[in-house]
Amino acid sequence: MTDMYQNVSGQMDPFKKLASYIPGFGGYVERQNRRDADKLVRDTIARRFDELIKRASALQTDLVSAGKLESVGEMEKAVTQMRTFMDKVSTAARGYSGLFDAVKINEKELEQLYNFDLAFFDLADQIGHGLDNIEASMGDDAALPAAIRNITTLGRQAVDTFNRRAEAFTGSGK
Repeated sequence: MTDMYQNVSGQMDPFKKLASYIPGFGGYVERQNRRDADKLVRDTIARRFDELIKRASALQTDLVSAGKLESVGEMEKAVTQMRTFMDKVSTAARGYSGLFDAVKINEKELEQLYNFDLAFFDLADQIGHGLDNIEASMGDDAALPAAIRNITTLGRQAVDTFNRRAEAFTGSGK
């Protein structure tokens, strides 16, 4: 995550560089760079989850084609959890509201923030593997429901993690 922040801060236009010499303005630029980096991270997470949602929706179609209608509703719950998470990440205010309002954010808070963001990428990987498991379980009526429940649980974990992230930095989950 630090790389994204450094990427954004390294691309300052000449005006921002000049203005960063103005007392107090440097803190504003720093906050803005963090907001920009935060937006890049959230956009990347949202794209990853959008891909997963599309893949899960395609699996729903496969379930219908295979006549496994009893699993379609459960798969929809999983898709709904992932979509809920993606919508929260996509529509969150820049910098998750009050997160970047203070001129200085200490390194411990930034590390905690980045750990939450890393958890989102880890959850995306787990969901991807879970979707692989659903594909592999299509012919196994005993394993398929558990594979689908796993995706639903992971989607719920993503929503819960997002809410904990918001609570940790703003005092209220959304």
